[in-house]
Amino acid sequence: MASSVDPRFGTALREFRERRGLSLRSLGQLAHRSKSHLHELEAGLKAPTVDTARHLDRILDAGGVLARLVDAPIDHAAEAGELRARVAASDVSGEVLERIEQSVDDLASSYPTMAPADLLPLVRRHLAYVVRLLDGRVTLAQQRRLLVAGGWLAVLRATVHIDLRQRSAAAAHLRAARDLAEHAEHAEIQAWCLETRAWDVLTQGDYRTALDLSHQAQRVAPKGSSARIQATAQEARAWARLGDVAATRRALERVERLTANLPLPERAEHHYRYDPAKAAAYTATTLAWAGDPGAEQVARAVLTDLDPHGDGGARPRRSASARLDLGLALVAAGQPDEAVALGAQAVASGRVVPSNWWRAAELLEKVEDLGVPAAAMLRDLCVEYAPARRSTADSTPG
Repeated sequence: MASSVDPRFGTALREFRERRGLSLRSLGQLAHRSKSHLHELEAGLKAPTVDTARHLDRILDAGGVLARLVDAPIDHAAEAGELRARVAASDVSGEVLERIEQSVDDLASSYPTMAPADLLPLVRRHLAYVVRLLDGRVTLAQQRRLLVAGGWLAVLRATVHIDLRQRSAAAAHLRAARDLAEHAEHAEIQAWCLETRAWDVLTQGDYRTALDLSHQAQRVAPKGSSARIQATAQEARAWARLGDVAATRRALERVERLTANLPLPERAEHHYRYDPAKAAAYTATTLAWAGDPGAEQVARAVLTDLDPHGDGGARPRRSASARLDLGLALVAAGQPDEAVALGAQAVASGRVVPSNWWRAAELLEKVEDLGVPAAAMLRDLCVEYAPARRSTADSTPG
């Protein structure tokens, strides 16, 4: 047996660094190492010396873990034998894997209609099951399928946490989804992680970061994928919030080209499969935010399609958002009274999720600034239906 570097060294280094809240640059300054050198260590592109591992142990207070991963003698014959055995050994049947993958699609399809608080425990339970299976005996092919399923579940779980304004939990599960996607070499999940972060920071008012994350997602996403389309639509939203109408229009035109020949997905309600019908709803939202005169016509058409009978339709959450979009467009068009009525319908439906509540608040602020008498009624409804603004939201267990 010869001394060698355990392949887990890079992962362990990154975990200890992130646990301390350090960037690669910050750790480099503390450890007197270059950022590029530390990156190569974490990525497994370069093997650390024993002295470097011990030095990083001290800097990160890792308790000798990093040094042991370098010092430890490795029995290569035994490892190779274990790998050969794992290729064939498995406690997971093909039927179980198929059920898991079906459950992932079912949960992603439930997202548009199920309340976030009801969906979260279901996603959590399925994700825990996948983790348990990964701890057991699986073949390499089965491991990748489990990693992919776990990646989808983790990014969906992060999205639900964002909807519930539990941002610390969301960030943790987005990191987990990213790691699973990297191990599985699944570019689309990686792109959805970036797009989801873009949406989260957009709702917090950090439009430049949202724009940057949207661009990153487009670069990572496979050509023709739903993630690339959604990231482009998210770019348009960021431009709209920045007030650049021309850039907004250009991004929307790219979305239109990307969806021009897109077939209707088998499950149009699936959150991670882009439904061409969504394009009109995103256009309405984006144009309303940009203050574009064309927003009213598009927003009316979207609401009519979603809710032809005025009862919320098959997708009540999306219908509520469409009412807010049309309300904002009507304010810009000088029709604030109808805007108040639409805002009241959206809020009273109880379908405005916490992460989307700022849109209702924005509409309220605009009609109050205009001195619309009925704005008082909308304010009362907002007070009644607003999600609890608890400072403990981020401390909710992940």
